[in-house]
Amino acid sequence: MRDDAQTVRAFDSSHGDELDQIKNVVVFTALTAIGAKIYIPHEPVPFTLQTLFVVLAGAFLGRKGGTVSMLTYLLLGAAGIPIFAGPEAGFNVFFGATAGYLIGFVLSAAVVGSIIDLDDSFLWTALSMLAGFAIIFDCGTAWLDAFFLHDWNASIAQGFLIFSFWDLVKLAAAVGVYRALKADPAFHTNHKSEALSRRMK
Repeated sequence: MRDDAQTVRAFDSSHGDELDQIKNVVVFTALTAIGAKIYIPHEPVPFTLQTLFVVLAGAFLGRKGGTVSMLTYLLLGAAGIPIFAGPEAGFNVFFGATAGYLIGFVLSAAVVGSIIDLDDSFLWTALSMLAGFAIIFDCGTAWLDAFFLHDWNASIAQGFLIFSFWDLVKLAAAVGVYRALKADPAFHTNHKSEALSRRMK
């Protein structure tokens, strides 16, 4: 009977962890969508808060959870739900100027999560998130050059340099948020399974 009880408790705990993981993926999918709607119009690529939540998804959810949350975001947008920046929605967005950045979201979350899973010290947190931002802008700039601007200097200027100060601010904010929540006992108490602090693996 004792073994049966332990098996039931283990199953309940595992089931609860899975539900928490799904909930956390949904939360970061929603935050990324909200970040897309906080934007300043600019051509060819608007200023948004999305990248802040992309790197935080990787940090809190790890490689697997961060990747799943960004893929979920892209799939919902492709299905026509208006969660991308501006008024556009649907699969046609993946043929637009911002498609490279959107693809970069998935890679960025995966890389941030992978690095922080190895070492979540302050230095490695900052480096992982810096790498995450770099991946997004590498993908976005390369896409702009290949399919729209056909001028590498113009692509760097309009797809990367114009956002550099803004994204350094977001980088500092992301590191600060992650470190503050990680150090807050109340944060862990409110997440009994510690799914965020342990990250999805």
